[in-house]
Amino acid sequence: MQKVASKRWKLAEKIPAEVEQALSYYPPFFRQVLYNRGIKNTDQAMAFLNPGENFYDPMLLLNMDGVVERLSYAIDRKEAIAVYGDYDVDGVSATALLVEIIQLLGGNVTAYIPNRFDEGYGLNIEALNYLREQGTQLVLTVDCGIRSLDEAEHARQIGLDLIISDHHHPLEQIPAAQFVICPKQKGDLYPEKNLAGVGVAYKIAQALVQRCLKELPYEGFGLDLVALGTVADVVPLTGENRMLVRAGLKELRRGWRAGLRSLAQAARLTPSTLSTADIGFGLAPRLNAAGRLESALASYQLLLERDVQQIGLLVQRLDDQNRERQKITAEMQQRAEELIQQEEFEEILFAFDTSFNPGVVGLVAGKLTESYYRPAVVGTINGEYVRASCRSIPAFHVTQALDACADLMVHHGGHALAAGFTIHRDHLPELKLRLAKIAADQLGDLDLRPVLRADVELPLGELHPEFLKYLHLLEPTGMDNPEVYFVSRNVRTLNPRAIGADGKHLKFLVTDGWITYDAVAFRQGHWMESGLPKEVDILYRFELNTYNGRENLQLNVVDIKPAGSD
Repeated sequence: MQKVASKRWKLAEKIPAEVEQALSYYPPFFRQVLYNRGIKNTDQAMAFLNPGENFYDPMLLLNMDGVVERLSYAIDRKEAIAVYGDYDVDGVSATALLVEIIQLLGGNVTAYIPNRFDEGYGLNIEALNYLREQGTQLVLTVDCGIRSLDEAEHARQIGLDLIISDHHHPLEQIPAAQFVICPKQKGDLYPEKNLAGVGVAYKIAQALVQRCLKELPYEGFGLDLVALGTVADVVPLTGENRMLVRAGLKELRRGWRAGLRSLAQAARLTPSTLSTADIGFGLAPRLNAAGRLESALASYQLLLERDVQQIGLLVQRLDDQNRERQKITAEMQQRAEELIQQEEFEEILFAFDTSFNPGVVGLVAGKLTESYYRPAVVGTINGEYVRASCRSIPAFHVTQALDACADLMVHHGGHALAAGFTIHRDHLPELKLRLAKIAADQLGDLDLRPVLRADVELPLGELHPEFLKYLHLLEPTGMDNPEVYFVSRNVRTLNPRAIGADGKHLKFLVTDGWITYDAVAFRQGHWMESGLPKEVDILYRFELNTYNGRENLQLNVVDIKPAGSD
């Protein structure tokens, strides 16, 4: 019987005296925050807090010179080019970006985004045949293709030139495409290995512009799409990724891309103040909904559409699909919870069902991993084949685990924490046994409880509104550059009440007797049933909440424990 994992709190190591002295320009709490991020002097602090836009030279990517040469040739001679993308936000953003730049350069280009349900992820032979029949001469992939060995060989056999650009982990063998761009491939010396698919696409766009235009049509061209796809794909927001997203957020806030501006308004977001959280929880789910339920083409069209009436129709469609996606996710989550309780494995979760929507299995796997802090594999059984998504924890590299079972699968791929695969139904029992053995070997001796890391512990009375201006300097925050978390102990709770659909969330006040703050705890409405203690320890983010044009200071409480229990 699987049980929801309780959370462990881990407070950051106290800043050494010599580092505190070196960072004395900043207030005490912020010195600790900077130290927690590996910053030990003011020079490092200035570089981190003001990263600028000194992006790396795209020509440092292996094979970029050949890619630029081939694309320039195709553009000049009006060859039919197809940008072949993926159906998630990263892939759709990358597709839109390269179509936009190739059109700007005068190229003859179309987009091809496979249908999740009919074609599945990545390159497929039927699509390549279709493109060849339509007269396509050059296919440029984005966010896919790095493991498409058979498909690349087929493209060669039918006389279709193929350039692969991807950011996923390659196999030992690289596809026999005309050129392959991937910062993770052997021999590539590009400094930023964690670019998203749209980040790699932007590098191609940069290189093309340097060759054909010398400079971008305007400063910031395409960076709004880079920010969108990079944040949505949950890659590390450090190094060049952080610079790209920081610059891209500026473009998003200018609101010149009408489709995204309208989508933000539909999500009740203010376009001029969009943040990484707004992308992750507001824009990305709506853009992803199209590809999860039908076709991602609606999302792609919205990114490039300029007609106001058409934009309105597309936004309404995406908003409706997102609501339907939420309903389907809740139903599948309930069924998956039942299925994992029937399994005998301790270190990994499995849930397979004929009723599961293949576009939503990744979301359900993510929710299982979040709740139980174990790798989760959720799949759709459809005839002879099973298509599944995996989500994992830092201690278990799920793609490497799948690599060890590659002989059983039709195809697979992904990252350390997220992956997908297709397998013949007859091989599923053996796959489960093998993955369970790998998980038991790697995780069996570990404390499988999620760790919540806090930057600073301080009494509630020492929390000041001026902290917010320093917290703002850390943006954009995300994976590997998290928001700041505080711990305050022995605070009193007042006026708790359940809010949201089905009372899933908790709203209350916290006070030390002198100062009082509003507090919200998402997905913690269960405290209303068990009884919220009068005195608690809380782990939280400090933020300025904006709703319906009104602003107020708020504690976004991530976890609550009875006072003194930890």
